[in-house]
Amino acid sequence: MTGFIGQALIYIVPFLLVLTFIVTLHELGHFLVARAFKVKIDRFSIGFGKTIVSRTDKQGVEWRIAWLPLGGYVKFSGDLDASSVPDAEGLAELKSRVIAEHGPGAERDYFHFKPVWQRALIVAAGPMANFALALVLLTILFSVIGEQIAAPRVAQVVPGSPAAAAGFQPRDLITAINGRPVTESGEVTQTILLSANDPLTFTVERGDRVLSLVATPVRQLEENAVAGRMRVARIGLGLAPLREDYTYRRLNPFEAVGKGTDTMVSTVTTTFRYLGRIFAGKESGDMLNGPLGIAKAAGGVTKQAVAHEAPPAMLALNLLLTMLNFAAIISIGMGIVNLLPIPVLDGGHLVFYGYEAVARRPVPARVQEVGYRVGLALLAGLMLFATWNDLQKLSLFKFLGGLA
Repeated sequence: MTGFIGQALIYIVPFLLVLTFIVTLHELGHFLVARAFKVKIDRFSIGFGKTIVSRTDKQGVEWRIAWLPLGGYVKFSGDLDASSVPDAEGLAELKSRVIAEHGPGAERDYFHFKPVWQRALIVAAGPMANFALALVLLTILFSVIGEQIAAPRVAQVVPGSPAAAAGFQPRDLITAINGRPVTESGEVTQTILLSANDPLTFTVERGDRVLSLVATPVRQLEENAVAGRMRVARIGLGLAPLREDYTYRRLNPFEAVGKGTDTMVSTVTTTFRYLGRIFAGKESGDMLNGPLGIAKAAGGVTKQAVAHEAPPAMLALNLLLTMLNFAAIISIGMGIVNLLPIPVLDGGHLVFYGYEAVARRPVPARVQEVGYRVGLALLAGLMLFATWNDLQKLSLFKFLGGLA
């Protein structure tokens, strides 16, 4: 029983801490921009459910901590539903009530009556806060750790694999893929992961010769300590740089910001490329994670960070840096998801505001209602798909009777 509780704490506590931290910063983005435009705000909550502690500031905003640590939210005055999107009748009723209680012009302090460009900025501020948080965390990491580049040197070629058929040999150095230069092992692995069944042309240095080798990645089932069980594209290469293939340099704050920006842009680009391949039918979506998968990943990186023998202070520092890196990745993912043009997400709000800016009138209430129903269905479907993936990776169905 004690072991089960310990395992649960390893997986659940880091997940809840990271999730609450990231969602709170997301909501704080909405809050700060809304406050800058003098929007009337009722509540800022960390967590959901019953209140543990709360206080009300001079502006009338209730700040509270609730007992369920699954993120948080900001509630604007006059919100008529959880999605903050009113229909025409609701807006008219709200305006009449505000004017009756506070006099003409008071409605201008409410989110729904702000100019469309201000509403758009307030909505966009949440995802932008996620990207800003990720940039800050990555900058800290690169400032502390520096930059280490491991050249993509081949150490092993799996017999019978696409790499073996292409003619790869141990000690080959990969310098380009499809004509694009590569300098580190991670670039090679990432390109292969997103190229299942697509032939890749590798430029390879072998001694004094430069060769061109073609290999096509194929999916294979793997068990990963962090991500779980999934099918990923491989060509059958083991990369292990020689001592002379490593380069390391410390980064000053400006260089760290630049490196952090490059990493974030690369992550966003890779994510959208992967999503595009899913819609094109070229990927199965195995690498999409839901809450269970994220919790498993949080536990996995936590266990890896403290698995080495080292003084407690070094283990604590390693755990902190590992969790900062994990939080940066999750924050980027949350920013991307919230910008998807799905009603009920920030991206869906922005689509509606874009229409309003062009047409000079809000999206008709009936269209909004249908859009949000469709959006909820899409979001529920996405969550179900991601959760199914999580269960498959956890081998739950295999445990229950070999269904997967």
